[in-house]
Amino acid sequence: MSSRRVAIVTGGGTGIGAATAQTLASADWNVVICGRRMEPLQKIAECTGALPIVADASCEKDIQRLVTTTTETFGRLDGVVLNAGVVRPGSVGELSDDDWQAMVDINLSGPFKLLRAALPHLIAARGAVVGVASAAALRATNEIPGYNATKAGLNMLLQSVAVDYGPRGVRANTVCPGWVRTEMADMEMQEYGESLGLDREQAYARATALVPARRPATAEEVADVIAWLLSDKARYVSAAVLPVDGGMIATDPGAIAFDPRISFQ
Repeated sequence: MSSRRVAIVTGGGTGIGAATAQTLASADWNVVICGRRMEPLQKIAECTGALPIVADASCEKDIQRLVTTTTETFGRLDGVVLNAGVVRPGSVGELSDDDWQAMVDINLSGPFKLLRAALPHLIAARGAVVGVASAAALRATNEIPGYNATKAGLNMLLQSVAVDYGPRGVRANTVCPGWVRTEMADMEMQEYGESLGLDREQAYARATALVPARRPATAEEVADVIAWLLSDKARYVSAAVLPVDGGMIATDPGAIAFDPRISFQ
């Protein structure tokens, strides 16, 4: 059995998941990353030493294989980062059953199934779980009700794990990022900016203009918080829902009209 702690990171090939794999590897963890495509996983594996496993984080068979491979390879499992997620736009009146179900499967049922498979090992290791939710889990964002609902559900799922398994040594927390510079966000900003005649950087600046930090986060900044929550430095932190949003959700929409930078047409 390895003496190094071991973590599984879902959605580990890009964005916050990839940054988390790098941060944990730098902190001397053995890291297992999973995702649906080997190519991005392999790139992260080459620079971190992580073990890449192609797996669908919503598929029961893949989840069982992921946990079994991890424990057979390293002999233990100390941490899980539930980072895989998907968003499908559309208001409640417009959202299709398929898009709704995709978000439920990946954002909520997948984490439930992985937790169920991993918990015996986490109990044995007195380990920890971190779910990557969203600021959209705390404040409703327009046109993405399925994402809002499933990420809010992830928050409560992890709090339930903290309550039920805390007496057995398991900690569970979630982080709720706002805008983060990732491959996916870059594409969103490119599309958003084109509609306004802005480049990507200008689009980011506009999207975060009312965020107190006045900028998006980097993936590494979110990863640092995740790694801290998994570490012994956070050993008395459990059931926390921690915004990592530059102060975004603390702002008062009712005060926007008094911001001298805002004009209404």
